[in-house]
Amino acid sequence: MVQIGYTMMTEQAGPCDLVDHLVAAEEAGFDFSVASDHYFPWLRAQGHSPYVWSVLGAAAQATTRIPLMTYVTCPTFRYHPAIVAQKAATVQLLSGGRFRLGLGSGENLNEHVVGGGWPSVDIRHEMLEEAVEIIRALFAGGHVNHRGTHFDVKSARLWDLPAEPPPIGVAVSGERSCKLAGHLADLVIATEPKTSLLDAFDRHGGAGKPRIGQLPVCWDPDRDTAVKRAHAQFRWFGGGWKVNSELPHPDSFESATQFVTQDDVAASIPCGDDPDDFVEAVRPYAEAGFDEIALVQIGGESQPEYLDWSRKTLLPALRDALG
Repeated sequence: MVQIGYTMMTEQAGPCDLVDHLVAAEEAGFDFSVASDHYFPWLRAQGHSPYVWSVLGAAAQATTRIPLMTYVTCPTFRYHPAIVAQKAATVQLLSGGRFRLGLGSGENLNEHVVGGGWPSVDIRHEMLEEAVEIIRALFAGGHVNHRGTHFDVKSARLWDLPAEPPPIGVAVSGERSCKLAGHLADLVIATEPKTSLLDAFDRHGGAGKPRIGQLPVCWDPDRDTAVKRAHAQFRWFGGGWKVNSELPHPDSFESATQFVTQDDVAASIPCGDDPDDFVEAVRPYAEAGFDEIALVQIGGESQPEYLDWSRKTLLPALRDALG
Protein backbone atom coordinates (compact mmCIF):
# COMPACT_ATOMS: atom_id res chain seq x y z
CA MET A 1 0.00 0.00 0.00
CA VAL A 2 1.24 3.50 -0.85
CA GLN A 3 1.87 5.54 2.29
CA ILE A 4 0.77 9.18 2.40
CA GLY A 5 2.88 11.72 4.25
CA TYR A 6 2.52 15.20 5.70
CA THR A 7 5.05 17.97 5.08
CA MET A 8 6.14 20.43 7.75
CA MET A 9 6.91 23.25 5.32
CA THR A 10 9.17 25.45 7.41
CA GLU A 11 9.00 28.26 4.87
CA GLN A 12 5.31 28.91 5.58
CA ALA A 13 4.83 28.58 9.36
CA GLY A 14 6.60 29.40 12.59
CA PRO A 15 8.11 26.75 14.87
CA CYS A 16 5.25 26.45 17.37
CA ASP A 17 2.64 26.19 14.62
CA LEU A 18 4.70 23.56 12.79
CA VAL A 19 4.71 21.31 15.84
CA ASP A 20 0.98 21.84 16.40
CA HIS A 21 0.31 20.99 12.77
CA LEU A 22 2.31 17.77 13.00
CA VAL A 23 0.43 16.67 16.12
CA ALA A 24 -2.81 17.19 14.18
CA ALA A 25 -1.38 15.34 11.16
CA GLU A 26 -0.59 12.35 13.36
CA GLU A 27 -4.12 12.44 14.75
CA ALA A 28 -5.54 12.73 11.23
CA GLY A 29 -3.84 9.48 10.25
CA PHE A 30 -0.95 10.48 7.98
CA ASP A 31 1.53 7.62 7.66
CA PHE A 32 4.76 9.63 7.93
CA SER A 33 6.07 13.19 7.87
CA VAL A 34 8.89 15.15 6.28
CA ALA A 35 10.28 18.61 7.04
CA SER A 36 12.14 21.11 4.90
CA ASP A 37 15.46 22.57 6.10
CA HIS A 38 15.72 26.18 4.91
CA TYR A 39 17.36 29.44 5.89
CA PHE A 40 15.13 31.51 3.57
CA PRO A 41 11.59 31.08 2.25
CA TRP A 42 11.33 30.67 -1.51
CA LEU A 43 9.14 33.77 -1.78
CA ARG A 44 8.51 36.58 0.70
CA ALA A 45 4.81 35.71 0.74
CA GLN A 46 5.64 32.48 2.58
CA GLY A 47 7.12 34.52 5.39
CA HIS A 48 8.95 32.01 7.63
CA SER A 49 12.06 29.88 8.00
CA PRO A 50 12.77 28.62 11.55
CA TYR A 51 15.60 26.22 12.39
CA VAL A 52 14.16 22.83 11.53
CA TRP A 53 16.36 20.82 13.89
CA SER A 54 14.86 22.55 16.91
CA VAL A 55 11.40 21.97 15.43
CA LEU A 56 12.20 18.27 14.96
CA GLY A 57 13.30 17.92 18.56
CA ALA A 58 10.04 19.45 19.76
CA ALA A 59 8.01 17.41 17.28
CA ALA A 60 9.70 14.19 18.43
CA GLN A 61 8.50 14.85 21.97
CA ALA A 62 5.02 16.07 20.98
CA THR A 63 4.16 13.02 18.85
CA THR A 64 4.22 9.30 19.50
CA ARG A 65 3.77 7.42 16.22
CA ILE A 66 4.42 9.41 13.07
CA PRO A 67 7.89 9.01 11.49
CA LEU A 68 10.03 12.14 10.99
CA MET A 69 12.43 13.01 8.20
CA THR A 70 14.43 15.91 6.78
CA TYR A 71 13.41 16.59 3.18
CA VAL A 72 16.17 17.55 2.74
CA THR A 73 19.24 18.71 4.65
CA CYS A 74 22.37 19.85 2.84
CA PRO A 75 25.35 18.50 4.86
CA THR A 76 28.06 20.41 3.04
CA PHE A 77 27.81 24.21 3.44
CA ARG A 78 25.80 25.62 6.36
CA TYR A 79 26.52 22.44 8.28
CA HIS A 80 29.64 20.33 8.53
CA PRO A 81 28.78 16.63 8.07
CA ALA A 82 30.08 15.80 11.55
CA ILE A 83 27.49 18.19 13.01
CA VAL A 84 24.72 16.74 10.84
CA ALA A 85 25.58 13.29 12.17
CA GLN A 86 25.32 14.54 15.76
CA LYS A 87 21.98 16.26 15.12
CA ALA A 88 20.52 13.25 13.35
CA ALA A 89 21.59 10.83 16.08
CA THR A 90 20.03 13.09 18.71
CA VAL A 91 16.69 13.35 16.89
CA GLN A 92 16.69 9.58 16.41
CA LEU A 93 17.02 9.18 20.18
CA LEU A 94 14.40 11.81 20.98
CA SER A 95 11.92 10.23 18.57
CA GLY A 96 12.43 6.67 19.74
CA GLY A 97 13.79 5.54 16.38
CA ARG A 98 11.29 7.35 14.13
CA PHE A 99 13.77 9.58 12.26
CA ARG A 100 15.22 9.31 8.77
CA LEU A 101 17.96 11.61 7.52
CA GLY A 102 17.19 12.97 4.07
CA LEU A 103 20.18 14.61 2.39
CA GLY A 104 20.73 16.61 -0.78
CA SER A 105 23.30 18.77 -2.52
CA GLY A 106 21.49 21.95 -1.46
CA GLU A 107 20.24 25.22 -2.93
CA ASN A 108 22.11 28.50 -3.17
CA LEU A 109 19.06 30.11 -1.54
CA ASN A 110 19.98 28.56 1.80
CA GLU A 111 23.68 27.81 1.64
CA HIS A 112 25.03 31.19 0.47
CA VAL A 113 24.53 32.68 3.95
CA VAL A 114 27.86 31.30 5.26
CA GLY A 115 29.81 32.97 2.43
CA GLY A 116 31.45 29.85 1.05
CA GLY A 117 30.52 30.42 -2.58
CA TRP A 118 28.39 28.19 -4.76
CA PRO A 119 30.42 25.70 -6.84
CA SER A 120 29.30 23.73 -9.87
CA VAL A 121 26.92 20.82 -9.47
CA ASP A 122 29.73 18.28 -10.03
CA ILE A 123 31.61 19.67 -7.04
CA ARG A 124 28.44 19.75 -4.95
CA HIS A 125 27.87 16.07 -5.69
CA GLU A 126 31.47 15.28 -4.73
CA MET A 127 30.93 17.10 -1.46
CA LEU A 128 27.68 15.27 -0.77
CA GLU A 129 29.28 11.88 -1.38
CA GLU A 130 32.14 12.66 0.99
CA ALA A 131 29.69 13.99 3.59
CA VAL A 132 27.62 10.80 3.52
CA GLU A 133 30.74 8.72 4.07
CA ILE A 134 31.66 10.83 7.13
CA ILE A 135 28.15 10.63 8.57
CA ARG A 136 28.03 6.84 8.16
CA ALA A 137 31.43 6.48 9.81
CA LEU A 138 30.24 8.48 12.82
CA PHE A 139 27.00 6.49 13.02
CA ALA A 140 29.17 3.35 13.27
CA GLY A 141 30.69 4.55 16.56
CA GLY A 142 34.25 5.13 17.68
CA HIS A 143 36.55 8.01 16.82
CA VAL A 144 36.63 9.24 13.24
CA ASN A 145 39.58 10.93 11.58
CA HIS A 146 39.18 12.03 8.00
CA ARG A 147 41.21 14.19 5.66
CA GLY A 148 39.40 14.44 2.38
CA THR A 149 39.07 16.59 -0.70
CA HIS A 150 36.41 18.83 0.86
CA PHE A 151 36.20 18.04 4.59
CA ASP A 152 38.46 17.32 7.52
CA VAL A 153 37.37 15.51 10.67
CA LYS A 154 39.70 15.27 13.63
CA SER A 155 39.05 12.67 16.32
CA ALA A 156 35.26 13.09 16.25
CA ARG A 157 32.91 10.75 18.07
CA LEU A 158 29.18 10.66 18.73
CA TRP A 159 28.72 10.05 22.45
CA ASP A 160 24.95 9.55 22.27
CA LEU A 161 24.22 7.00 19.59
CA PRO A 162 20.86 5.29 19.02
CA ALA A 163 20.77 1.52 18.84
CA GLU A 164 19.77 1.84 15.18
CA PRO A 165 21.23 4.80 13.29
CA PRO A 166 18.84 6.85 11.16
CA PRO A 167 18.42 5.52 7.62
CA ILE A 168 19.95 7.91 5.10
CA GLY A 169 18.05 9.11 2.04
CA VAL A 170 19.54 11.05 -0.89
CA ALA A 171 17.60 13.38 -3.17
CA VAL A 172 17.98 12.73 -6.89
CA SER A 173 17.36 14.69 -10.07
CA GLY A 174 19.55 13.01 -12.69
CA GLU A 175 21.93 10.16 -13.48
CA ARG A 176 24.83 11.37 -11.29
CA SER A 177 22.73 11.83 -8.18
CA CYS A 178 20.95 8.50 -8.81
CA LYS A 179 24.33 6.77 -8.96
CA LEU A 180 25.35 8.38 -5.70
CA ALA A 181 22.04 7.49 -4.03
CA GLY A 182 22.05 3.90 -5.28
CA HIS A 183 25.55 3.39 -3.92
CA LEU A 184 25.33 5.22 -0.59
CA ALA A 185 21.70 5.69 0.46
CA ASP A 186 19.13 3.52 2.22
CA LEU A 187 16.29 5.21 0.33
CA VAL A 188 15.77 7.65 -2.53
CA ILE A 189 14.02 11.04 -2.54
CA ALA A 190 12.53 12.90 -5.51
CA THR A 191 10.02 15.65 -6.26
CA GLU A 192 9.12 14.54 -9.78
CA PRO A 193 7.18 11.37 -10.72
CA LYS A 194 9.82 10.15 -13.17
CA THR A 195 10.20 6.42 -13.60
CA SER A 196 13.59 7.12 -15.18
CA LEU A 197 14.94 8.37 -11.84
CA LEU A 198 13.86 5.24 -10.01
CA ASP A 199 15.19 3.01 -12.80
CA ALA A 200 18.58 4.74 -12.57
CA PHE A 201 18.53 4.39 -8.79
CA ASP A 202 17.86 0.66 -9.17
CA ARG A 203 20.66 0.23 -11.72
CA HIS A 204 23.16 1.70 -9.30
CA GLY A 205 22.27 -0.47 -6.33
CA GLY A 206 18.94 0.91 -5.12
CA ALA A 207 16.68 -1.99 -6.03
CA GLY A 208 14.33 -2.87 -3.21
CA LYS A 209 15.02 0.30 -1.22
CA PRO A 210 12.21 2.73 -0.27
CA ARG A 211 11.44 5.62 -2.62
CA ILE A 212 9.82 8.79 -1.34
CA GLY A 213 8.16 11.45 -3.50
CA GLN A 214 6.60 14.80 -2.71
CA LEU A 215 4.14 17.16 -4.38
CA PRO A 216 2.33 20.39 -3.49
CA VAL A 217 -1.44 20.65 -3.12
CA CYS A 218 -3.68 23.57 -2.18
CA TRP A 219 -6.92 22.72 -0.43
CA ASP A 220 -9.55 25.39 0.15
CA PRO A 221 -13.36 25.22 0.00
CA ASP A 222 -13.15 28.10 -2.48
CA ARG A 223 -11.10 27.05 -5.49
CA ASP A 224 -10.30 30.62 -6.56
CA THR A 225 -8.85 31.30 -3.11
CA ALA A 226 -6.76 28.15 -3.37
CA VAL A 227 -5.42 29.12 -6.79
CA LYS A 228 -4.52 32.62 -5.61
CA ARG A 229 -2.72 31.26 -2.55
CA ALA A 230 -0.83 28.66 -4.60
CA HIS A 231 0.25 31.35 -7.04
CA ALA A 232 1.33 33.75 -4.30
CA GLN A 233 3.39 31.19 -2.40
CA PHE A 234 4.32 28.33 -4.75
CA ARG A 235 4.71 29.63 -8.29
CA TRP A 236 8.47 28.99 -7.97
CA PHE A 237 7.83 25.24 -7.93
CA GLY A 238 7.67 24.86 -11.71
CA GLY A 239 11.17 26.25 -12.23
CA GLY A 240 12.78 22.84 -11.86
CA TRP A 241 15.80 21.84 -9.84
CA LYS A 242 18.42 23.28 -12.21
CA VAL A 243 16.95 26.76 -11.74
CA ASN A 244 15.78 26.48 -8.15
CA SER A 245 19.16 25.29 -6.88
CA GLU A 246 20.98 28.29 -8.32
CA LEU A 247 18.98 31.40 -7.35
CA PRO A 248 20.33 33.08 -4.18
CA HIS A 249 17.44 35.03 -2.65
CA PRO A 250 13.62 35.20 -2.45
CA ASP A 251 13.78 38.36 -4.57
CA SER A 252 15.50 36.30 -7.26
CA PHE A 253 12.56 33.90 -7.27
CA GLU A 254 10.16 36.85 -7.40
CA SER A 255 11.88 38.05 -10.58
CA ALA A 256 12.21 34.60 -12.11
CA THR A 257 8.48 33.87 -11.67
CA GLN A 258 7.00 37.30 -12.49
CA PHE A 259 5.36 36.00 -15.67
CA VAL A 260 3.95 32.79 -14.15
CA THR A 261 0.16 33.10 -14.16
CA GLN A 262 -2.48 31.70 -11.85
CA ASP A 263 -3.61 29.45 -14.66
CA ASP A 264 -0.07 28.08 -14.98
CA VAL A 265 -0.03 27.19 -11.29
CA ALA A 266 -3.53 25.69 -11.32
CA ALA A 267 -2.51 23.45 -14.22
CA SER A 268 0.25 21.81 -12.17
CA ILE A 269 -1.03 21.96 -8.56
CA PRO A 270 -4.43 20.55 -7.53
CA CYS A 271 -6.49 23.38 -6.01
CA GLY A 272 -9.88 23.39 -4.29
CA ASP A 273 -11.69 20.67 -2.37
CA ASP A 274 -12.45 17.95 -4.93
CA PRO A 275 -10.61 14.86 -3.65
CA ASP A 276 -10.57 13.36 -7.14
CA ASP A 277 -8.28 16.17 -8.31
CA PHE A 278 -5.85 15.38 -5.50
CA VAL A 279 -5.97 11.64 -6.21
CA GLU A 280 -5.18 12.23 -9.88
CA ALA A 281 -2.23 14.46 -8.93
CA VAL A 282 -0.82 11.78 -6.62
CA ARG A 283 -1.46 8.86 -8.97
CA PRO A 284 1.57 9.44 -11.28
CA TYR A 285 3.91 9.06 -8.30
CA ALA A 286 2.34 5.74 -7.33
CA GLU A 287 2.42 4.54 -10.94
CA ALA A 288 6.08 5.56 -11.27
CA GLY A 289 6.95 3.33 -8.32
CA PHE A 290 7.04 5.62 -5.29
CA ASP A 291 5.87 3.77 -2.19
CA GLU A 292 5.73 6.88 0.03
CA ILE A 293 4.31 10.20 -1.14
CA ALA A 294 4.38 13.35 0.98
CA LEU A 295 1.87 16.13 0.36
CA VAL A 296 2.66 19.81 0.89
CA GLN A 297 -0.45 21.80 1.75
CA ILE A 298 0.24 25.37 0.63
CA GLY A 299 -0.39 28.08 3.21
CA GLY A 300 0.50 27.94 6.89
CA GLU A 301 -2.80 29.35 8.13
CA SER A 302 -4.79 26.76 6.17
CA GLN A 303 -3.27 23.73 7.89
CA PRO A 304 -5.88 23.02 10.62
CA GLU A 305 -8.80 23.00 8.19
CA TYR A 306 -6.81 21.04 5.61
CA LEU A 307 -5.89 18.42 8.19
CA ASP A 308 -9.51 18.01 9.25
CA TRP A 309 -10.54 17.61 5.60
CA SER A 310 -7.70 15.13 5.07
CA ARG A 311 -8.88 12.97 7.95
CA LYS A 312 -12.48 12.93 6.76
CA THR A 313 -12.08 12.98 2.98
CA LEU A 314 -8.63 13.04 1.40
CA LEU A 315 -6.86 10.16 3.13
CA PRO A 316 -9.77 7.74 2.66
CA ALA A 317 -9.99 8.73 -1.02
CA LEU A 318 -6.24 8.24 -1.59
CA ARG A 319 -6.24 4.87 0.15
CA ASP A 320 -9.26 3.68 -1.79
CA ALA A 321 -7.64 4.69 -5.07
CA LEU A 322 -4.00 3.74 -4.43
CA GLY A 323 -4.05 1.14 -1.68
